[in-house]
Amino acid sequence: MVFPLSVGGGSLIGILAFDNLEAHDWSETLQRRLQILAHVFAQALERKRVEQKGRESESRFRLVADTAPVLIWMSGVDKLRNYFNKLWLEFTGRSIDSELGNGWAEGVHPEDLQRCLDTYTEFFDRRDKFRMEYRLRRHDGEYRCVLDIGVPRFDQDCSFVGYIGICIDVADRKKTELALQQKTRILEEQTALLQSREELLKIFVKHVPAAVSMLDRDMRYLQVSDRWCVDFSLDSSQLLEHSHYEIFPDLPDRWKQLHRRALEGETLRADEDRWDREGGTTWLRWEIRPWMNSNGLPGGILIFSEDITRRKKIEDSLSEIPRKLIAAQEQERTRIGGELHDDIGQRLALLAIELQQLHKNSLILPDVRSRMGEFEHQISEIAADVQSLSHELHSAKLQYLGTAGAMRGFCREFGERQKLEIDFQIHDLPSPVSPDTSLCFFRVLQEARHNAAKHSGVRHIEVRLWGTSDEIHLTVKDSGAGFDRKAAKEGRGLGLISMEERLKILKGTLSIESQPRHGTAVHARVPFSAGSDSMRATG
Repeated sequence: MVFPLSVGGGSLIGILAFDNLEAHDWSETLQRRLQILAHVFAQALERKRVEQKGRESESRFRLVADTAPVLIWMSGVDKLRNYFNKLWLEFTGRSIDSELGNGWAEGVHPEDLQRCLDTYTEFFDRRDKFRMEYRLRRHDGEYRCVLDIGVPRFDQDCSFVGYIGICIDVADRKKTELALQQKTRILEEQTALLQSREELLKIFVKHVPAAVSMLDRDMRYLQVSDRWCVDFSLDSSQLLEHSHYEIFPDLPDRWKQLHRRALEGETLRADEDRWDREGGTTWLRWEIRPWMNSNGLPGGILIFSEDITRRKKIEDSLSEIPRKLIAAQEQERTRIGGELHDDIGQRLALLAIELQQLHKNSLILPDVRSRMGEFEHQISEIAADVQSLSHELHSAKLQYLGTAGAMRGFCREFGERQKLEIDFQIHDLPSPVSPDTSLCFFRVLQEARHNAAKHSGVRHIEVRLWGTSDEIHLTVKDSGAGFDRKAAKEGRGLGLISMEERLKILKGTLSIESQPRHGTAVHARVPFSAGSDSMRATG
């Protein structure tokens, strides 16, 4: 005999089967008893299933609650709290046993405790949702402002079973709100002050000893200073109520964009700005800032302007002085180098020849001939030094061999003369290199190499010359004594100044990396136009 197991006519949850080894008639009375027994079995199975689901649901809830980024609590119908999640316990630094019941209230700030409990009790009795803020002590002893939100819980039978709530740390938000409130209050005070002083502002603009104009949001003049009228050769009666763009129709579009940004609240400035007008170029230093109306919004802009055209012309004239000085220096180097080579060098050569002839004279005593040989050797060395100095002052190889050939030859000669090993390498150098750039790098190489030979204390120097897509680079490195860059910068020797000025004329830069006992690296770079990068020579 088989009986289905179900609860309340619901879905089948199992069967109950009876069997008899002997033939037997199942009476109605027996069948009813067995049916009752099946119903009891079904009720027991359903209760067990519900309990299992409840345990699984509670387990899932606790897992979610312990990983939630908020503080979570629960209470029963007796108002006593019976659960706190992991984050709550970590926040307070207390055990679960210490928090259960009303133990959690020990962490509430004494000034907030009664209000907190009253609110909790009032809404609990009404079975209504509540929100309240109070200060809760954190594990480090600091009281943090938290927002506590509680809602009533009901079971499947709609029976009240307690409350569940979350707490959020809002201390930082409260600080931000207080700061914003303070700024708002200050802004309101400033707005009221500006409202009362708008006329004073116009008076200030009128009489300030600088070029200042006050304009509304439509860029119409409200007031201008006397200096503004003088600088732009205008009469104030021609300006007031007229558009700025009507007075200056040749204003660049980029300035109009700046005016719109200032009307949105930005403050803008430029230390120097070029204005190309029909009558010539004007250089201005300016600042644009909004002025606020009674509503605290930009009512227009103030333009502060200073004509610096004369100063710029002076600066341009002064900037030509280093170029002219270097050009004059190169001319003098060429002249001195030519005299050393063509005059003194030739005279020393003739003197050496005459000594050779005298040295061969058999009438001269052996001791005198020996001394003459020494003089001949010294004169030859002096002649070689004079020739080397002549080449350093003015290297004709730059003109005939180009940058790569001249610099390679110079490194070889200098290395032989100073007993140094100079590793010179070159790659991706554009050809041809402009004469100014070539001469600049040649002088930088001379100065850096002389410093390395004189101060580094090493016998090996690396020189690299190469080009990139938009620059030419030169580096001179050694692994010698190095120096204190700060002390060297304060000293500012002529060699360093000369290198910097030469590179500055070509819009190049010079960087020096050095530390005591860690060597020195001199790096010079000069930009060149795209048109000069037509050919590459590896050298």
